[in-house]
Amino acid sequence: MANDITQSEWEELIATDTDAVILDVRTEDEVAEGYIPNMINIDVRGGHDFIEAVDKLDKAKNYYVYCRSGMRSAQACELMRTLGFKTTYNLLGGIIEWDGEIAE
Repeated sequence: MANDITQSEWEELIATDTDAVILDVRTEDEVAEGYIPNMINIDVRGGHDFIEAVDKLDKAKNYYVYCRSGMRSAQACELMRTLGFKTTYNLLGGIIEWDGEIAE
């Protein structure tokens, strides 16, 4: 089960997490509209390509996962946990409710 967290919880955790990795699971077109800085983008809609790409990541790190609204990122977190990832955080409300820094 994914750990659903609010933006304030996200910012609080990530500020002190030396093993934090921000994972954006949206499409390239969505990322082009703006993204949370310092992220890795792997489109969850990529199916097997998503699984292959994610499986190469360090499973010991803590993954802060987001999408547009929080639905795809929740699915991505569940999938990642089945692949052996211990810590995944799903950003509730996704980037559409994010009021922090956005890069373009």
